Amino acid sequence: MSTTLAAAATAAIPSIPRDDDGPVFRAPWEAHAFAMALTLHERGVFTWPEWAAALADEIKRAQAAGDPDTGETYYLHWLATLEGLVARKGVASAETLHRYRDAWDHAADRTPHGKPIELRPEDFG
Repeated sequence: MSTTLAAAATAAIPSIPRDDDGPVFRAPWEAHAFAMALTLHERGVFTWPEWAAALADEIKRAQAAGDPDTGETYYLHWLATLEGLVARKGVASAETLHRYRDAWDHAADRTPHGKPIELRPEDFG
């Protein structure tokens, strides 16, 4: 991911948690979700204004449903926005996303704490 694009992303969406060096993440999956969004943008799947509008809509929906908006759920909204855009753009179907989410949950359940999570064919069973 280019440093310039990451800087533009954090400038375009002021609520992204950051420090003086750039965005900060509470967990590795947040960094991965951030990088995936930047990569899909770089590949032309969506424009940055399109992304920002979709993320704002997702956050508004969550707040209307009772999200306390403390910042702790920010990347959950980021991930939901990413999944929604990927499905709407035809990159992957909602069914495929659900299948991989379930497989990831299965793989995480069998992985000892501190070890990398690896998807295996049996995770899709």
